[in-house]
Amino acid sequence: MRKWILEELWLDDYVKLGMKIGGNCSIQPGVIFDYSHCWLISIGNNVTIAPHVYILAHDASTKLITGYTKIGCVTIEDDVFIGARAVIMPGVILGKGSIIAAGSVVTKSVTEGCIVAGNPAKVISTVEDYIAKSRKLLEVIPKYDESYTLRGEISKVQRESMSQALRGTNGFIR
Repeated sequence: MRKWILEELWLDDYVKLGMKIGGNCSIQPGVIFDYSHCWLISIGNNVTIAPHVYILAHDASTKLITGYTKIGCVTIEDDVFIGARAVIMPGVILGKGSIIAAGSVVTKSVTEGCIVAGNPAKVISTVEDYIAKSRKLLEVIPKYDESYTLRGEISKVQRESMSQALRGTNGFIR
């Protein structure tokens, strides 16, 4: 038991067992893939998976009652974004270009171009509407270039300025 808990798994380990991962994917630290059924997981191209997301291809809630564990494929199509700490349950298809909000529990498939949020996740918008709203916001809320990032070696003055400007609101960074 101890070895399993402490063992570190790499994406290559999942791929060797049959999980499919497309090109140009960004998979952040702490993402948990269902190791016991990872061959049922398929990830398309240009997918972003934020930190601490769970992607499950099994649901053992039925095991004690029926003697069987529910299993199902998880298909993540191209250009999907999955926010931090979301949980993707078995049998779900995340349609092309969909956005899964942080903390969502996705129990049903998501239509292409939709945004879902909540527990259980429900459609809250289309990506098209979200992009239009974001473009309008870009005109009125603070924007920052790469010099305002750790990679851009943000200064103490810039950090303080950004903190003041974003108090109680949001901004955008390049």
